[in-house]
Amino acid sequence: MPPAADTTASRRTEARPQTERPSTTPSAKYLGWLFAVAIAAAAFNLRPVVTSLGPLLDQVRTDLGMNPTLAGLLTAVPSLCFGLFGFAAPSMARRIGPIAVITAGLGAITAGVLARSFAGGTAVFLLLTALALGGVAVSNVLIPVVIKRYFPDKVGPMIGLYSMSLSAGTALAAAVTVPLTSALGGDWRYGLGVWAGLGALALLLWLPVLLTKRERGDRADGSVPAKLPITRSRTAWAMACFFGLQATGAYVVMGWLPKIFQDAGVDKGTSGVLLAVTMVIGVPVSFVLPNLAARRGDQRLFVVVLAACGIAGYAGLALAPAGAPWVWSVLVGLSNCAFPLVLTMIGLRARTAGGVAQLSAFAQGVGYLISIPGPILIGRIYQMTGEWYGPLGFLALLLVPQMLFGLRAALARHIEDEAVHPAAQVKA
Repeated sequence: MPPAADTTASRRTEARPQTERPSTTPSAKYLGWLFAVAIAAAAFNLRPVVTSLGPLLDQVRTDLGMNPTLAGLLTAVPSLCFGLFGFAAPSMARRIGPIAVITAGLGAITAGVLARSFAGGTAVFLLLTALALGGVAVSNVLIPVVIKRYFPDKVGPMIGLYSMSLSAGTALAAAVTVPLTSALGGDWRYGLGVWAGLGALALLLWLPVLLTKRERGDRADGSVPAKLPITRSRTAWAMACFFGLQATGAYVVMGWLPKIFQDAGVDKGTSGVLLAVTMVIGVPVSFVLPNLAARRGDQRLFVVVLAACGIAGYAGLALAPAGAPWVWSVLVGLSNCAFPLVLTMIGLRARTAGGVAQLSAFAQGVGYLISIPGPILIGRIYQMTGEWYGPLGFLALLLVPQMLFGLRAALARHIEDEAVHPAAQVKA
């Protein structure tokens, strides 16, 4: 009887979320604010490496002698790097701690963005871009982990801050890279390299956090002793598919929306502003939505509403793109807010920070790999038909499985229960 009681107590201890409760001392509060600002600064730097390149891609390709095939490969590199490097993030966190990995990731972003602006050839440019994207990938995966561990009672607000900052960085880089390049003399190297300054600032904010926390690798991510067999969890697979399908829509919109409007007779300047609208709308929504979602037992209502916005937006773009372009842009932008929703659900679907690390790596790794064919397929359909009815209809159709997977992922379950005890999974 005593050994059995000890075993039960041990299991209860393992099941209890392994998080760090904040202290109430003035120095701890100051560090907490610094940590929050550091998270926001890191999030702000997770997309300019991609969205600053798009507006200058023609200049980069011409200057480096990059052929169209390699230019097309460059558009697929982000999703590939996010997937492959994301899988490595949990093991790196177990060795040296997630804060150290994120700090190193910000160093990689800063170095890669700065160095590629001096690249003299295509191969070097691609390698340095991959270095920066590797830093983005590990930070993508591990920031939700440190939020779960160090802000256990504020997961919703902190995910909201993270998502809002990420959306703001995405929108700002897309909107100001071209005029900023012009102001710096018109050289794309300055227009891309200047974003390394923001990366360096975020890195400086993370260094005192790294020194203060002093994590140890063997407990850094709060993992349970045995690695979680996450592939047994239906929630994890549903989360990965939901993540991948929403990422497909987001990357197609970022790559093709201006072209859709231009083909409908909208001028280039306005089409760029309309793209910025789809991104900017995510800034306030990305802050509010995680707070609302975290207060509910499940998030199915939000999954359905965002999918409905996307279907309406794509239908409007297909049938009357120039009729109400601002409305369609807002609706598509709201649909893309499935990204902060899925980040919130990742933080809620695991009991421990270690569980969040594995779920985040699995969902984002598999999800980004799922998203790779989407933009390429959309371009192929458009090339074959010469019209946008087919591509936009395909995007609207993809929202149906996205909604179904999202409904499954949004149920109030924990991956630890499903992975360790498969019989605990209930058909939804």
